[in-house]
Amino acid sequence: MIKATLLQFAAQRCVLMAWGLTFLFLQGCSSLQPIAKVNTQESTQAKNQAAATIWQPEDQMKWDAVKIPGKVATQYSVVKVSNHSALMANARSSASMLRKDLRVEPEYLSSLAFSWQIKNLIDGADMAQRDQDDSPVRLVLAFDGDRAQFSPKNAMLSELTHVLTGQPMPYATLMYVWCNQRPVNSVIQNPRTDRIRKIVVESGADRLNQWLSYERNIRADYEKAFGEPPGALIGIGLMTDSDNTRSNAQAWYGPIRLN
Repeated sequence: MIKATLLQFAAQRCVLMAWGLTFLFLQGCSSLQPIAKVNTQESTQAKNQAAATIWQPEDQMKWDAVKIPGKVATQYSVVKVSNHSALMANARSSASMLRKDLRVEPEYLSSLAFSWQIKNLIDGADMAQRDQDDSPVRLVLAFDGDRAQFSPKNAMLSELTHVLTGQPMPYATLMYVWCNQRPVNSVIQNPRTDRIRKIVVESGADRLNQWLSYERNIRADYEKAFGEPPGALIGIGLMTDSDNTRSNAQAWYGPIRLN
């Protein structure tokens, strides 16, 4: 009995550590209603739902503020930046996410527009290293897919996650991040699992304290990161984290739009 209990505890810890950010998408799903839900039987009007602004800074309270067990939560608040509303994130050795469910079928995935600004890089951060995996900004996309393709390790983690949360983990998670030194458009594999991959959209300190806008092709970026076509987009999140490096980070996020 004691051995079984210890194994269960170890399994739970393994899930929380191994899936890190992906685990955030699995909390509170039952309380949210999907938006931009599209399938091949729906009308052109439904298709157009996928092309919409899916987040404004003022929508902060409409998204789930999701904490990571054992972590101090990053503080998020709506502020004015150059006469426009922005979501300000203050991370002090902390990590947490704002997250929302949605569903856009793969045939309707196109471009994603977003913007952000950061005050400083995080000294010592390296998103390829388990104990240094921090970023001042992250835009996080979760995707559905065929979990039968999981490796034995990932299949086990998925089953454990389902048991612990009542929801399967996303098939894949793609992040857009700001890196300290890696080249723009490089792909970083999460040090804990190959089901989380990051694309560097900004690197280095040259453009600190500037409002920067991006438009990314979701399908092309997913294929670059994972080497296969994407499934349905099922969740999106924003995250500023500095818990691993025990440092401070400040950032601002603008609207997010699917085009």
